[in-house]
This record gives sequence, C-alpha cells and structure tokens, in this order.
Amino acid sequence: MITGALLNRSWSPTVVTTFAAGSLAAVITTRYFTQSVRADSPSSSRKMFGGGPALLSLPLETGEKLNHNTRLLRFKFDDPEAVSGLPANDEKGHLDLIVKQYPNGKMSTHLHGLQPGQSLFFLSSLKGYQWKPNAHKHIALIAGGAGITPIYQLAQAILRNPEDKTALTVVFGVNSDSDVLLKKEFADWEKQFPDRFKAIYTVSRPLEDSPHLKGYVTKELLQKVVSHEKETMVFVCGPPSMEQALVGGWRRQGILQELGFSKDQIHKF
Repeated sequence: MITGALLNRSWSPTVVTTFAAGSLAAVITTRYFTQSVRADSPSSSRKMFGGGPALLSLPLETGEKLNHNTRLLRFKFDDPEAVSGLPANDEKGHLDLIVKQYPNGKMSTHLHGLQPGQSLFFLSSLKGYQWKPNAHKHIALIAGGAGITPIYQLAQAILRNPEDKTALTVVFGVNSDSDVLLKKEFADWEKQFPDRFKAIYTVSRPLEDSPHLKGYVTKELLQKVVSHEKETMVFVCGPPSMEQALVGGWRRQGILQELGFSKDQIHKF
C-alpha cells in the first residue's frame, strides 16, 4: 500500500514502458488518453514533455515502496513551475511514475534500484484517447495488475473536473491482496462521489480473511457490475492474456462483445 505521506498528496502517476539501448533509458508511452483543456489548466507553464522526443535527464527526488514489487518514483524538474505536459497531469515541478518490477526484467530492476539524486534519461510520446467530458453517461474501467495506473489517471481527471458528471465503475483484478493498489484513493472517491464512483476488486489468490471477491475478471462478474447501456464506454488495461479475453481478436469475440458491447464502445490502452 501507499505510505501515509503519499496518500495525502494529489498525484497522477504514469506507467512507463522501458528499454535499454546502449545506456539505460525510459520511454513515457502516454498512449492512455488526452483530455480537453480546462479553463484552469496551466497552459502558460513550461511543458517538459511536448509533442516529440523530450530527451530529458531527470534526477530522482524520492522513491516510495507501494508493495512487494511496485514502487512510486518522483522525478524532479529543473523548473519548479514546469508541468509534465502529460494528459491529466498538471502538477508542477515533478513527474510521478509507478513502476512494477518483473522477474528478470533488467530495466524494471534498474528503476527499482535507483536512489535519490541519481538520474534517468527520458524519451516521450504523447498520443492517446481524446477524452471529452460528459461524452458518456457511464464508463467502465477494467484493469489487471499494473494496468490500474492509466485507469486511475483517467478516473482522477474526470472526478476532479467539476463540469464532468460521468459515472465510473472500476473493476480491478489482481493476483494477491497485496497487489490491490490505490485502495484508499478509491475508497475516498466512493465517499465523495457515492452516486458516481464504485470500485470492485477481485483477487485470484486471496488471503483467508480477504474482504475482496475471489477469482478473475469474468463474464459473470461483468454482467453483475457493469452497465450494458448504449451510453456506456469500456476502457481496458491489463496483461495481454486478460486483454485478449476481454476484447477478443481477429478470429473470435471477447467477453465484452459477448455482453453486447460494440467495438466503438471499447478502448484498449
């Protein structure tokens, strides 16, 4: 879980896809979504990540352990008034990233080993889903594992926009209870927006006294918790096997199509 100090801060973490090419580097693949600019957006602030390669070297300011294999990294900008320029992230002076460590993953292991003061070289790409406030009456956000990050980012952008009245249901599937990230944030939203936000967790290997559902994100579960109205839009982000089961492929339908959702109602991050 996130430490208390971080729970009290407003933050918009971004998942990173990483690679090694000569020297270690990170690619910010913000392919999740873009959001219509609001009147209070800091458009005059310097954007560290523009429309093309950023070629930035940023020092790590802090690193917080979220669970046994996930870390929140905060990289500091040289300009305290600068913003990242990433979708739905207008915080000044820093960039927060959630990084999951994978077995034998050279880059994720390197990122987990970074210490404050050490730097990382970044490249960026800013392509994504164009989110429009109130375009849908309800959206379902289905995540598996580390895929919760873009789901959280989109939900946060919607809920902190007072003009956006979209209702949201998050369905989050994980392997163990310790993998349930952002639970406090979601619980706070359920209290703040009781008629608009709900989070459902399902754990494949839960503890005996786990408060969560046992199992995977299945057709039966989605039938119970997700609205099937034509106004509903579904966003999916998770491991390839999960995404294939939900969205399908060239030769077969996925669970969402079997439930009646059209291709136009489904977006895979």
